[in-house]
Order: sequence, then structure tokens, then C-alpha cells
Amino acid sequence: MSLLRLTNLTKTFGGLIAVNDVSMTVEQGSIVGLIGPNGAGKTTVFNLITGNYKPDSGTVEFDGEDLTGRPTHRIVVRGIARTFQTIRLFQNMSVLENVLAGCHCRMKSGLLSSLFRTRSQRAEERRALERAVHELEFVGLAAQHANLARNLSYGNQRLLEIARALASDPRFIILDEPAGGMNDHETAQLIDLIRAIRDRGITVLLIEHDMGLVMKVCEQLVVLEYGAVIAQGTPDAVKADPRVIEAYLGADDDL
Repeated sequence: MSLLRLTNLTKTFGGLIAVNDVSMTVEQGSIVGLIGPNGAGKTTVFNLITGNYKPDSGTVEFDGEDLTGRPTHRIVVRGIARTFQTIRLFQNMSVLENVLAGCHCRMKSGLLSSLFRTRSQRAEERRALERAVHELEFVGLAAQHANLARNLSYGNQRLLEIARALASDPRFIILDEPAGGMNDHETAQLIDLIRAIRDRGITVLLIEHDMGLVMKVCEQLVVLEYGAVIAQGTPDAVKADPRVIEAYLGADDDL
């Protein structure tokens, strides 16, 4: 079953065609990689899915619903969460507070109930705290819950972003270069984490330049060049595609 369907997406910035007639599907329960050289339009595709940009043409469909051009906060509520290529944390807030921020979209208490600390508001706050702690345990950061986000290592800041995204209770998570800045040991742990996310029933779409990680964890790949799709398929099929070898992978037999 297709959970996400992009149809003929196009986005231009002035005279630059950043995304050129992109169509792709992501099956529910899968791990899909979106790869390609720098400037290929990968992050722009992510921004079109999550409402950061509106396409010039084409559609974004999620679980049968047209989300094209919807505002970001509406898309999060529908069950799509993301991380960013450049880390975007609240650096002067604690690790726990950062994850609690991810719970906000699921909270219903209004100004008055929060002001008067009603029973329902306190119960909702407890549930959010439990959810945040659970996600920190899931990514391995529970012991650092009181630390400021800025004091975490770069790799752990990446994990904190993932925990915050998971706290929004997504059905679909978009990871933009999650292995950036990680060493080999951290990357190996990230592979296990991505698989564990999928095992929770959350579909994963990621951009990643670490081809070792991509080949190990992804079940399907979509390759972009100059904003257009040049190949789609299994990692083995994409790896052997002459167009992909020429545009991106090169003749590296170790991949």
C-alpha cells in the first residue's frame, strides 16, 4: 500500500528548476532512500512534502489525502515528522524540553485550562512527559535528559532531533542526512535505530550521503539529478544502473 505519493512535482526558484516533474511512491512500512549529488533537489523535495515550500505544479498525497500546499503544522498533525540537514534544536533548553516540544502538536489544552491547571491539563502534561522520556530511552539519550542540548555531541544532537520528531507520534518520518557528523560506531547504531523505527510501524524516507548506510538500511532508492528522477528500484538495481554510476556513485566496487 502506497502511503506517500508524489505526482509530477515541480518547483522553481527564479530561473532555476530545483525539482523537475518528480513522481515517486513510498510504500507503508518501508525504508526508502532519496539520493543524488549535491544540488540535485533532494531537500527541496522534502520541503515540498512537509509544507515548507509550495510546488509550482504537481501533488503530494499522503494516505489518500491531498496535502499539496498545506501549512507545515497541519502536515505534522496528519502524521508526517522530519529532521533537518542543519540541526535545529533549542540549544539553550534541556534535552527533555526539546523532546517535549515535539509533543505539542498532539496536546489539546488551551490557555485557560493551562492557566488554572485543570485535571485534564495535568493528565495531558503527564502523558507528554511519559512520551518524551520514552523517546529519549528509545534513542539512547535518557541519561542526558537534564543536559542542555548545546552540550551534546554532534551525533547525539542528531539523535535528539529524531527523538523530538518521534514525540509528535508520526506515521511517516523524513530524515535529512541523519548520519552527518557521526563516526563509524554512531553510524552503526543509527542503522539499528532506523530499523527499530520501521519496526514500530513508522515509514521512513531519508536523504543520506553515506552510501554504506544507504545500501544496508534502505529497501528502495530514488535517485535525483538536476531535480529529476533518473532511477528508482532496489539498492542492487540502482547500484548497477549506468546513469546512476555516471551521475553519482562512480565505479566504486566497495559499495
